[in-house]
Amino acid sequence: MFMPLFTVIELSMPTANPEATDQENELFAEVDPSGRFGRYEELLGHGAVKMVYRAFDLEEGREVAWNQIKLNKFIGSPFIISKIHSEIELLKNLKNDNIIVMYHFWKDTDHNILNFITEACASGNLREYRKKHRHVSIKALKKWSRQILQGLDFLHTHDPCVIHRDLNCSNIFINGNVGKVKIGDLGLATIVGKSHAAHSVLGTPEYMAPELYEENYTELVDVYSFGMCLIEMATLEIPYSECDSLAKLYKIVTSGKKPQAFNRVSDPELKAFIERCVGRPRARPSAAELLKDPFLSDYDENDLDISKAALGWFRNGAVIHKLSAVNAVEYCPLYVARDNLPSSNS
Repeated sequence: MFMPLFTVIELSMPTANPEATDQENELFAEVDPSGRFGRYEELLGHGAVKMVYRAFDLEEGREVAWNQIKLNKFIGSPFIISKIHSEIELLKNLKNDNIIVMYHFWKDTDHNILNFITEACASGNLREYRKKHRHVSIKALKKWSRQILQGLDFLHTHDPCVIHRDLNCSNIFINGNVGKVKIGDLGLATIVGKSHAAHSVLGTPEYMAPELYEENYTELVDVYSFGMCLIEMATLEIPYSECDSLAKLYKIVTSGKKPQAFNRVSDPELKAFIERCVGRPRARPSAAELLKDPFLSDYDENDLDISKAALGWFRNGAVIHKLSAVNAVEYCPLYVARDNLPSSNS
Protein backbone atom coordinates (compact mmCIF):
# COMPACT_ATOMS: atom_id res chain seq x y z
CA MET A 1 0.00 0.00 0.00
CA PHE A 2 1.38 3.42 -0.97
CA MET A 3 1.12 6.12 1.64
CA PRO A 4 1.47 9.73 0.40
CA LEU A 5 3.88 11.77 2.49
CA PHE A 6 2.52 15.00 1.07
CA THR A 7 -0.70 16.00 -0.64
CA VAL A 8 0.04 17.40 -4.08
CA ILE A 9 -2.15 20.27 -5.25
CA GLU A 10 -1.87 21.70 -8.74
CA LEU A 11 -2.10 25.48 -8.89
CA SER A 12 -2.62 27.63 -11.93
CA MET A 13 0.29 30.07 -11.86
CA PRO A 14 -0.05 33.49 -13.49
CA THR A 15 2.38 34.32 -16.27
CA ALA A 16 4.44 37.49 -16.33
CA ASN A 17 2.72 40.25 -18.25
CA PRO A 18 4.71 43.39 -19.04
CA GLU A 19 1.43 45.21 -19.67
CA ALA A 20 0.01 44.47 -16.21
CA THR A 21 -2.90 46.66 -15.16
CA ASP A 22 -2.62 49.25 -12.41
CA GLN A 23 -4.91 47.10 -10.28
CA GLU A 24 -2.47 44.15 -10.56
CA ASN A 25 0.49 46.37 -9.71
CA GLU A 26 -1.27 47.48 -6.53
CA LEU A 27 -0.62 44.02 -5.12
CA PHE A 28 2.86 45.33 -4.36
CA ALA A 29 3.31 47.99 -1.70
CA GLU A 30 6.48 49.07 -3.48
CA VAL A 31 8.61 48.17 -6.50
CA ASP A 32 12.37 48.68 -6.73
CA PRO A 33 13.78 51.17 -9.30
CA SER A 34 14.72 48.37 -11.72
CA GLY A 35 11.19 46.93 -11.65
CA ARG A 36 12.54 43.47 -10.84
CA PHE A 37 11.53 43.22 -7.16
CA GLY A 38 8.11 43.88 -5.65
CA ARG A 39 7.52 44.32 -1.92
CA TYR A 40 4.38 43.10 -0.14
CA GLU A 41 2.98 44.63 3.05
CA GLU A 42 3.62 41.41 4.99
CA LEU A 43 6.33 41.92 7.60
CA LEU A 44 8.69 38.96 8.14
CA GLY A 45 10.69 40.49 10.97
CA HIS A 46 12.11 43.70 12.39
CA GLY A 47 14.90 45.03 14.55
CA ALA A 48 16.07 48.33 16.00
CA VAL A 49 17.05 49.80 12.63
CA LYS A 50 15.76 47.27 10.11
CA MET A 51 12.46 45.96 8.75
CA VAL A 52 12.18 42.79 6.63
CA TYR A 53 9.25 42.26 4.26
CA ARG A 54 8.09 39.42 2.05
CA ALA A 55 8.85 40.24 -1.58
CA PHE A 56 8.91 38.70 -5.05
CA ASP A 57 11.57 38.50 -7.75
CA LEU A 58 9.64 38.90 -11.01
CA GLU A 59 12.67 38.01 -13.15
CA GLU A 60 13.41 34.67 -11.47
CA GLY A 61 9.87 33.91 -10.24
CA ARG A 62 10.85 33.36 -6.61
CA GLU A 63 10.05 34.80 -3.21
CA VAL A 64 12.75 36.94 -1.61
CA ALA A 65 13.21 39.10 1.49
CA TRP A 66 13.14 42.89 1.17
CA ASN A 67 15.27 44.48 3.91
CA GLN A 68 15.13 48.15 4.86
CA ILE A 69 17.61 50.05 7.06
CA LYS A 70 16.42 53.47 8.18
CA LEU A 71 19.47 55.68 7.78
CA ASN A 72 17.81 58.41 9.87
CA LYS A 73 18.98 56.36 12.85
CA PHE A 74 22.54 57.36 11.90
CA ILE A 75 21.98 61.09 11.30
CA GLY A 76 25.10 62.91 12.38
CA SER A 77 27.28 59.88 11.62
CA PRO A 78 28.10 60.11 7.89
CA PHE A 79 31.09 57.80 8.40
CA ILE A 80 28.79 54.98 9.60
CA ILE A 81 26.42 55.48 6.66
CA SER A 82 29.35 55.39 4.23
CA LYS A 83 30.71 52.25 5.93
CA ILE A 84 27.32 50.50 5.69
CA HIS A 85 27.23 51.20 1.95
CA SER A 86 30.74 49.87 1.30
CA GLU A 87 30.22 46.79 3.46
CA ILE A 88 26.94 45.85 1.78
CA GLU A 89 28.71 46.18 -1.58
CA LEU A 90 31.22 43.54 -0.45
CA LEU A 91 28.60 41.34 1.21
CA LYS A 92 26.72 41.21 -2.08
CA ASN A 93 29.63 39.18 -3.46
CA LEU A 94 29.83 36.62 -0.62
CA LYS A 95 28.85 33.20 -1.93
CA ASN A 96 28.60 30.27 0.48
CA ASP A 97 26.06 27.51 1.13
CA ASN A 98 25.60 28.64 4.73
CA ILE A 99 25.30 32.38 4.09
CA ILE A 100 22.09 34.07 2.95
CA VAL A 101 22.62 35.38 -0.59
CA MET A 102 22.26 39.11 -1.23
CA TYR A 103 20.89 39.84 -4.70
CA HIS A 104 20.60 43.61 -4.97
CA PHE A 105 20.66 46.87 -3.00
CA TRP A 106 19.88 50.55 -3.53
CA LYS A 107 19.16 53.74 -1.57
CA ASP A 108 15.75 55.40 -1.45
CA THR A 109 16.94 59.01 -1.23
CA ASP A 110 13.43 60.42 -0.75
CA HIS A 111 12.93 58.49 2.50
CA ASN A 112 16.63 58.02 3.42
CA ILE A 113 16.23 54.24 3.49
CA LEU A 114 18.76 51.66 2.38
CA ASN A 115 17.05 48.67 0.73
CA PHE A 116 18.61 45.31 0.00
CA ILE A 117 17.14 42.10 -1.38
CA THR A 118 18.20 38.76 0.04
CA GLU A 119 17.39 35.09 -0.29
CA ALA A 120 14.33 33.94 1.69
CA CYS A 121 14.32 30.70 3.69
CA ALA A 122 11.04 28.80 3.66
CA SER A 123 10.93 27.99 7.39
CA GLY A 124 11.96 31.39 8.70
CA ASN A 125 14.48 31.98 11.45
CA LEU A 126 15.84 29.38 13.83
CA ARG A 127 14.23 30.99 16.90
CA GLU A 128 10.69 30.65 15.55
CA TYR A 129 11.41 27.26 13.99
CA ARG A 130 12.71 25.94 17.31
CA LYS A 131 9.55 27.17 19.08
CA LYS A 132 7.43 25.23 16.59
CA HIS A 133 9.50 22.07 17.02
CA ARG A 134 10.17 21.84 20.73
CA HIS A 135 11.52 18.28 20.76
CA VAL A 136 14.85 18.36 18.95
CA SER A 137 17.61 15.79 19.37
CA ILE A 138 21.26 16.52 20.14
CA LYS A 139 22.02 15.13 16.68
CA ALA A 140 19.91 17.88 15.11
CA LEU A 141 21.65 20.53 17.20
CA LYS A 142 24.98 19.17 15.97
CA LYS A 143 23.85 19.41 12.34
CA TRP A 144 22.73 23.00 12.80
CA SER A 145 25.90 23.85 14.73
CA ARG A 146 28.19 22.51 12.06
CA GLN A 147 26.47 24.52 9.35
CA ILE A 148 26.57 27.73 11.39
CA LEU A 149 30.27 27.20 12.09
CA GLN A 150 30.94 26.54 8.40
CA GLY A 151 29.30 29.87 7.60
CA LEU A 152 31.33 31.66 10.27
CA ASP A 153 34.56 30.02 9.11
CA PHE A 154 33.85 31.26 5.58
CA LEU A 155 33.32 34.83 6.82
CA HIS A 156 36.33 34.80 9.14
CA THR A 157 38.77 33.37 6.59
CA HIS A 158 37.51 35.60 3.80
CA ASP A 159 39.95 38.21 2.48
CA PRO A 160 39.24 40.68 4.00
CA CYS A 161 37.92 39.09 7.21
CA VAL A 162 34.22 39.68 7.86
CA ILE A 163 32.89 39.82 11.45
CA HIS A 164 29.13 39.34 11.71
CA ARG A 165 28.77 41.08 15.13
CA ASP A 166 25.05 40.37 15.49
CA LEU A 167 24.73 36.58 15.36
CA ASN A 168 21.64 35.30 17.20
CA CYS A 169 18.85 32.82 16.54
CA SER A 170 16.63 35.44 14.94
CA ASN A 171 19.08 35.95 12.06
CA ILE A 172 19.99 32.33 11.47
CA PHE A 173 17.57 30.93 8.92
CA ILE A 174 16.46 27.42 8.00
CA ASN A 175 14.87 25.50 5.17
CA GLY A 176 13.22 22.92 7.38
CA ASN A 177 12.37 20.41 4.65
CA VAL A 178 16.06 19.65 4.15
CA GLY A 179 17.49 20.97 7.44
CA LYS A 180 19.64 23.56 5.65
CA VAL A 181 20.82 26.38 7.92
CA LYS A 182 22.09 29.78 6.74
CA ILE A 183 23.45 32.88 8.46
CA GLY A 184 21.69 36.09 7.52
CA ASP A 185 21.33 39.73 8.58
CA LEU A 186 24.84 40.72 7.57
CA GLY A 187 23.86 44.40 7.44
CA LEU A 188 25.75 45.09 10.69
CA ALA A 189 28.81 43.05 9.73
CA THR A 190 32.18 44.77 9.63
CA ILE A 191 35.21 44.19 7.46
CA VAL A 192 38.63 44.24 9.11
CA GLY A 193 42.21 44.28 7.93
CA LYS A 194 45.07 41.90 8.60
CA SER A 195 45.00 42.62 12.35
CA HIS A 196 41.39 41.32 12.47
CA ALA A 197 40.69 44.04 15.06
CA ALA A 198 37.46 46.07 15.17
CA HIS A 199 36.37 48.87 17.50
CA SER A 200 32.71 49.97 17.10
CA VAL A 201 29.95 48.62 19.36
CA LEU A 202 27.01 47.03 17.54
CA GLY A 203 24.92 43.93 18.16
CA THR A 204 22.21 42.34 20.30
CA PRO A 205 23.27 42.85 23.95
CA GLU A 206 22.37 39.35 25.21
CA TYR A 207 24.64 37.79 22.57
CA MET A 208 27.53 40.27 22.66
CA ALA A 209 30.91 39.06 23.89
CA PRO A 210 32.43 40.94 26.87
CA GLU A 211 35.28 42.34 24.77
CA LEU A 212 32.81 43.81 22.28
CA TYR A 213 31.59 46.18 25.00
CA GLU A 214 35.21 47.26 25.43
CA GLU A 215 35.36 48.23 21.71
CA ASN A 216 38.45 46.13 21.00
CA TYR A 217 37.75 42.72 19.53
CA THR A 218 38.27 40.22 16.71
CA GLU A 219 36.11 37.72 14.82
CA LEU A 220 36.04 35.54 17.95
CA VAL A 221 33.09 37.65 19.17
CA ASP A 222 31.02 35.69 16.62
CA VAL A 223 32.10 32.42 18.24
CA TYR A 224 30.89 33.74 21.60
CA SER A 225 27.54 34.70 20.03
CA PHE A 226 27.32 31.22 18.50
CA GLY A 227 27.72 29.76 22.01
CA MET A 228 24.81 31.91 23.21
CA CYS A 229 22.78 30.69 20.21
CA LEU A 230 23.47 27.11 21.30
CA ILE A 231 22.10 27.89 24.76
CA GLU A 232 18.90 29.20 23.20
CA MET A 233 18.68 26.26 20.78
CA ALA A 234 19.03 23.80 23.67
CA THR A 235 16.78 25.49 26.24
CA LEU A 236 14.41 27.73 24.22
CA GLU A 237 15.49 30.59 26.52
CA ILE A 238 17.13 33.82 25.42
CA PRO A 239 20.41 34.17 27.36
CA TYR A 240 20.45 36.62 30.27
CA SER A 241 16.65 37.01 30.21
CA GLU A 242 16.97 37.30 34.00
CA CYS A 243 18.48 40.78 33.52
CA ASP A 244 15.88 43.54 33.62
CA SER A 245 18.16 46.36 32.46
CA LEU A 246 21.09 46.92 30.11
CA ALA A 247 23.20 48.12 33.03
CA LYS A 248 22.69 44.83 34.88
CA LEU A 249 23.33 42.84 31.70
CA TYR A 250 26.56 44.73 31.04
CA LYS A 251 27.79 44.13 34.59
CA ILE A 252 27.10 40.39 34.47
CA VAL A 253 28.49 39.81 30.96
CA THR A 254 31.70 41.76 31.52
CA SER A 255 32.26 39.89 34.80
CA GLY A 256 32.30 36.62 32.83
CA LYS A 257 29.24 35.17 34.56
CA LYS A 258 27.21 32.81 32.38
CA PRO A 259 23.45 33.19 31.89
CA GLN A 260 21.08 31.19 34.09
CA ALA A 261 19.84 29.33 31.00
CA PHE A 262 23.29 27.72 30.70
CA ASN A 263 22.59 25.75 33.89
CA ARG A 264 19.51 24.27 32.24
CA VAL A 265 21.53 22.66 29.41
CA SER A 266 21.16 18.99 30.37
CA ASP A 267 23.58 17.27 27.98
CA PRO A 268 27.11 17.35 29.54
CA GLU A 269 28.95 17.18 26.20
CA LEU A 270 26.89 20.04 24.77
CA LYS A 271 27.48 22.04 27.94
CA ALA A 272 31.25 21.54 27.67
CA PHE A 273 31.15 22.55 24.00
CA ILE A 274 29.27 25.76 24.86
CA GLU A 275 31.83 26.55 27.58
CA ARG A 276 34.58 26.46 24.95
CA CYS A 277 32.62 28.89 22.76
CA VAL A 278 32.00 31.47 25.48
CA GLY A 279 35.42 31.37 27.16
CA ARG A 280 37.80 34.29 27.45
CA PRO A 281 39.06 35.58 24.07
CA ARG A 282 42.56 34.11 24.39
CA ALA A 283 41.15 30.66 25.22
CA ARG A 284 38.26 30.81 22.75
CA PRO A 285 38.72 28.58 19.67
CA SER A 286 38.08 29.70 16.12
CA ALA A 287 35.15 28.42 14.08
CA ALA A 288 37.57 26.16 12.17
CA GLU A 289 38.88 24.67 15.41
CA LEU A 290 35.36 24.08 16.74
CA LEU A 291 34.49 22.15 13.58
CA LYS A 292 37.14 19.63 14.70
CA ASP A 293 35.81 19.42 18.26
CA PRO A 294 34.99 15.87 19.50
CA PHE A 295 31.41 17.03 20.14
CA LEU A 296 30.89 17.22 16.38
CA SER A 297 33.01 14.17 15.54
CA ASP A 298 30.03 11.80 15.17
CA TYR A 299 28.25 14.19 12.83
CA ASP A 300 27.62 12.64 9.42
CA GLU A 301 27.66 15.16 6.56
CA ASN A 302 25.74 12.67 4.42
CA ASP A 303 22.75 13.10 6.74
CA LEU A 304 22.51 16.80 6.00
CA ASP A 305 20.31 16.47 2.94
CA ILE A 306 18.93 12.96 3.05
CA SER A 307 16.07 13.86 0.74
CA LYS A 308 18.56 14.39 -2.10
CA ALA A 309 20.24 11.09 -1.41
CA ALA A 310 16.85 9.42 -1.27
CA LEU A 311 16.20 10.40 -4.86
CA GLY A 312 18.73 7.79 -5.86
CA TRP A 313 17.22 5.16 -3.58
CA PHE A 314 13.65 5.21 -4.87
CA ARG A 315 12.24 4.61 -8.32
CA ASN A 316 8.46 4.97 -8.71
CA GLY A 317 7.89 4.09 -5.09
CA ALA A 318 9.99 0.91 -5.15
CA VAL A 319 12.84 0.65 -2.72
CA ILE A 320 16.13 -0.16 -4.44
CA HIS A 321 18.48 0.47 -1.54
CA LYS A 322 18.44 -0.03 2.21
CA LEU A 323 17.09 2.95 4.09
CA SER A 324 15.84 3.37 7.62
CA ALA A 325 12.05 3.52 7.67
CA VAL A 326 12.21 6.43 10.10
CA ASN A 327 14.46 8.48 7.84
CA ALA A 328 12.39 7.71 4.77
CA VAL A 329 9.15 8.88 6.31
CA GLU A 330 10.68 11.90 8.03
CA TYR A 331 12.83 13.29 5.27
CA CYS A 332 11.95 11.98 1.84
CA PRO A 333 9.40 14.11 -0.07
CA LEU A 334 8.27 11.20 -2.20
CA TYR A 335 5.55 8.57 -2.24
CA VAL A 336 6.95 5.63 -0.31
CA ALA A 337 5.84 2.02 -0.23
CA ARG A 338 6.06 1.73 3.55
CA ASP A 339 5.23 -1.96 3.57
CA ASN A 340 8.24 -2.60 1.34
CA LEU A 341 10.72 -0.60 3.38
CA PRO A 342 13.54 -2.75 4.76
CA SER A 343 14.09 -2.61 8.49
CA SER A 344 17.11 -0.69 9.73
CA ASN A 345 18.62 -4.03 10.80
CA SER A 346 18.25 -5.79 7.45
